[in-house]
Amino acid sequence: MSEFTGEVQANMGLVLDQVCAGLPNGGDHESRRYVAEQLIQAVRAGRTTLGELTSAGRRAVVYLKNAPKSA
Repeated sequence: MSEFTGEVQANMGLVLDQVCAGLPNGGDHESRRYVAEQLIQAVRAGRTTLGELTSAGRRAVVYLKNAPKSA
């Protein structure tokens, strides 16, 4: 049994796809995983609306775009 409702899961999936579309090739596995983890943290903190999840996802993508690249 999932800890999230079906609606919340659907919103998380939608947001993940939408925000990762802004990454090269839709984001690699590690990038998508990072965004997904940030969305999970947002939901656990009570931020479950589509707008709140979109904001959390966008922040995660901005972080990824600005993070220093490892050698």
